[in-house]
Amino acid sequence: MAVSLVLFCLGTSTYRYKIKAEEKKNPFARILCVYVAALKNWQETTPIIEVEEGNYENTSQKNSDQFRFLHKALLARKGTEECGTMCNIDDIEEAKAALRLIPIWTTCLVYAIVIAQCPTFFIKQAATMDRTIFSGFEFPAASLRAFTIVTILLLIPVYDRVFVPMARAFTGKLSGITMLQRIGTGMLLSAMSMVIAALVETERLRIAKEHGIVDTNETIPMSVWWLVPQYVLMGAAGVFTRVGLQEFFYEQVGKDMKSVGLALYLSVLGVGNFVSSFLVSIVEKAGGWLSDDLNRAHLNYFYCLLFGINVVGLLAYVYFAKSYIHKRSAS
Repeated sequence: MAVSLVLFCLGTSTYRYKIKAEEKKNPFARILCVYVAALKNWQETTPIIEVEEGNYENTSQKNSDQFRFLHKALLARKGTEECGTMCNIDDIEEAKAALRLIPIWTTCLVYAIVIAQCPTFFIKQAATMDRTIFSGFEFPAASLRAFTIVTILLLIPVYDRVFVPMARAFTGKLSGITMLQRIGTGMLLSAMSMVIAALVETERLRIAKEHGIVDTNETIPMSVWWLVPQYVLMGAAGVFTRVGLQEFFYEQVGKDMKSVGLALYLSVLGVGNFVSSFLVSIVEKAGGWLSDDLNRAHLNYFYCLLFGINVVGLLAYVYFAKSYIHKRSAS
């Protein structure tokens, strides 16, 4: 930390300052203004194209036909009084871009729900298993997450130096595969991790019953290394989905909204954790699959449920991703 602080201070003289030629309204305010104005003018019948032509000189962006109802914001002289300015086509295009991202954002939540199990149930499983490395030393259950991090560190250069050139030879794309394909691949890997986790948990429960230690706190004679594959798959999924999400949301928003794009990526993970907690609460009350005593629980059933949710989310993601690409190319 001390070294990083010194480097930070040394770097202050190289900062780049950008002077804005024109002070623009906050991007959130501009987008909200479009939605409010379009809603207030929902019943307006004035030919939109005439207003559009009158405002087109103020834009450097080609307008699209998708979400054309937002063009009614151009009529909102009374509707934009609260905003302090008239909406133009640039503002409308920003609002359209935000709407296009909502289906992708929503379906990606299933990935965040799955990865939320790494710091929770995965660790609880590990705590019940044999973690002995050598006499007198046990591998800490929570430290198993290191396998996820190590997998990410190892696979990122492999992805960049091996996978991308190979994929480029087949697809002809500089990036090998698109950002949306990268996200989908990671979601598929996370679904596979749930299958592996369910199989391992089924075996863990079988061994516990076989040795008659279901109602005891004894360590189950099953090596904790059985959990490594599901951690590794989670790391591989992160290489594809986490990086893909960050690139996608950053690239698909306007130049004045890059921080919003990063916030969208982070909110997928944050909201996904909330949804995971909500799902756990529902399962605890309805299914009885989860218990503080994992030997009396049916965590394997819960993993199967997550696999099903992931598959449904992945199918929805594929549908919306294709629609997104079509709409983007059409506009």
